[in-house]
Amino acid sequence: MSKKKRIIIIGGGAAGFFAAANLDEEKFYVTILEQNSDVLQKVKISGGGRCNVTHACFDPRELTQFYPRGNRELLSVFTKFQPGDTMDWFESRNVPLKIEKDNRIFPESDSSQSIMNALITEVRNKNFEVKNQVSVTEIINENESYLIKTKQGDFIADIVIYTTGSSPKSLKIIENLGHKIVEPVPSLFTFNIKNNLLKDLPGTSFENAEIRIPSLKTEESGPLLITHWGLSGPAVLKISAWEARTLAKLKYQFEIEVNFISKPISDAEEELKEFKNQNPKKSIGQSKIFDVTNRFWNKILEINQINPEKQIANLSGKEMTLILENLCQKKLLVTGKSTFKDEFVTAGGVDLKEVNFKNMSSKILPDFYISGEVLDIDAVTGGFNFQACWSEAWLISQHLNAL
Repeated sequence: MSKKKRIIIIGGGAAGFFAAANLDEEKFYVTILEQNSDVLQKVKISGGGRCNVTHACFDPRELTQFYPRGNRELLSVFTKFQPGDTMDWFESRNVPLKIEKDNRIFPESDSSQSIMNALITEVRNKNFEVKNQVSVTEIINENESYLIKTKQGDFIADIVIYTTGSSPKSLKIIENLGHKIVEPVPSLFTFNIKNNLLKDLPGTSFENAEIRIPSLKTEESGPLLITHWGLSGPAVLKISAWEARTLAKLKYQFEIEVNFISKPISDAEEELKEFKNQNPKKSIGQSKIFDVTNRFWNKILEINQINPEKQIANLSGKEMTLILENLCQKKLLVTGKSTFKDEFVTAGGVDLKEVNFKNMSSKILPDFYISGEVLDIDAVTGGFNFQACWSEAWLISQHLNAL
């Protein structure tokens, strides 16, 4: 039998562990090098500690639509390993999963620890090594092998699997090996907005809102949330992901237009008039006309100096216009961004033209494989970033096992 090859996996996150968990221990010695004191840190905090493993979208073509960058390249990847395969993998290792009503998939335990345990157990059962607090400083291509220099000593690898995430240091290391890097910019962030309409209303949510950035002719819809700093929720996160590069160029200073009730202003006007005709004696502050909270409704009245005690029959045309514009066409100035929870994602990383998506191998370096967030691939929120990691890592392990 041929000699076992030495694989070094740099990065003990989702992609690194999934690659190791699927490698053949008869063929390879595998060592995972992780710079932090704990492995799988993003898995641990994802989904508020519940771990949003993947998303219930089982058609590869449909699935790629959730990736602002990498959608074309991922199509072939997802035809080989998609969310259904991820579910099978974990469930066959005694981690039952559940699909929530928004199609996000979580472990039934509601604890990311279940996912972490499955991965760690699989790697441990194969007698692969995991070394924490090992920080790689340089990788030297020595033709037949790689010398991996770390602050804790040197390692030799026949094969490298690079799954470091998108830290500037890790991008620099791979750039020094000859790979082109697309400059990283934040993706998935919330909007900082100072406006009287949002003041004192953190926690107020809207089931379905529309957000437009008029200067970019782009819009998204979905749930929306008022925070202490401005606006968040899926509608904001989607638009921040798709426009990540443009918004970085604008230095996060731009105007948005929000339709809090996702209705054309003409339809909302009809509803308001009809309610006014049918309930003339009701006070405007007590009138439940649209699907918004009482606090938000009264805030609209307050900033437009409309007395909430006023009977709705006495609402002037001008006051109606002010209400409707605030509900359906509210212009707000974004003056910055905040990271979304701990799920920090970047757009940017290793140029996708330099990767073979049949097996995630580098087109520039021999026996060198790249997976996860270090690539210029990212997705909207909902389990999609993890799915890319699982699928890419699976391709690497299957390709190597077949050598």
